[in-house]
Amino acid sequence: MRLDAAVSKAFGLSRRAARTAVRAGRVDLDGAVADEPGLEVGENPGLEFSPSRPARYRVRTRLSVLAEDEDFLVVDKPAGLLTVPTAEREKDTLLARVLDYLHHRYRRRPVALVVHRLDRDTSGALVFARTRPALHFLQDLFRRHAIDREYLALVEGGLEPSGTFLADLAGDGVHLKRGVATRGQRGKRAVTHYRTIERLPGASLVAVRLETGRTHQIRVHFAAAGHPVVGDRVYGRPERESKGGAGRPAPGVPRQMLHARLLGFAHPRTGEPVRAESPLPADFRKTLEFLRSKSGFQDREPEGGIKRKAPRKGPGAPKADG
Repeated sequence: MRLDAAVSKAFGLSRRAARTAVRAGRVDLDGAVADEPGLEVGENPGLEFSPSRPARYRVRTRLSVLAEDEDFLVVDKPAGLLTVPTAEREKDTLLARVLDYLHHRYRRRPVALVVHRLDRDTSGALVFARTRPALHFLQDLFRRHAIDREYLALVEGGLEPSGTFLADLAGDGVHLKRGVATRGQRGKRAVTHYRTIERLPGASLVAVRLETGRTHQIRVHFAAAGHPVVGDRVYGRPERESKGGAGRPAPGVPRQMLHARLLGFAHPRTGEPVRAESPLPADFRKTLEFLRSKSGFQDREPEGGIKRKAPRKGPGAPKADG
């Protein structure tokens, strides 16, 4: 259990209040100040809460931190936010928010080094290094594909219970858009594994694990297989957009429904496993609920924390899909 969750449960605080209390240094664990909200603790930790204790520091709340220590910071990237600035020199980026957070938390010149990126309209867990040795270590893990990454995606159509895409990827030579390499075209090896969690009207909820990490890999592989990510305006079906979205499983979706749910890696110094999970954002949940409602299903919480469908009781209720 995370420390902030344990504090929330023990002292009747909201999760946000518990997280703020921890970061402010108002919580003791086994007699010592514990100020990392994402610290894993046992079922019955020795906690003390001192609400009147002066705050050690002020921390701005525009950043959701999933895990941190002196070597790295794992944050929850919202959709619509760039990881780093482009040539346009955007001021509000995830990197800028991380630097701001570290400055206010530690009251010294912050260091945050980019290990990897997520597309602007992809949400979820992303790690920054806080030291050069940690940066080199984590970058090497990514190069060797020794990172545990799982995404959740809503894709168009129905898929098999599980499968693997093996198609190499190549750029178009002009834009950032990628595609499956054609015969005679030089491409980079790309391997994507998926597991179908739930079949919905005109769409599927899938868990995706990457064996490689190419740009736009998930979006390109599913689109090439005829199952573009719901809401993908680059790799989706443009002919459907020309008809005002008619025929789409969920018209009006604000962005591609792709979320980096899990990020796991070996600690840069100790080698101990680090695991961070990002909850589904509101827009993803809303789209998922809309699709479920089209079949007359209500939500229930199953194992693993992913909501699946449960049929309504009563005459005329539709049957569960597959």
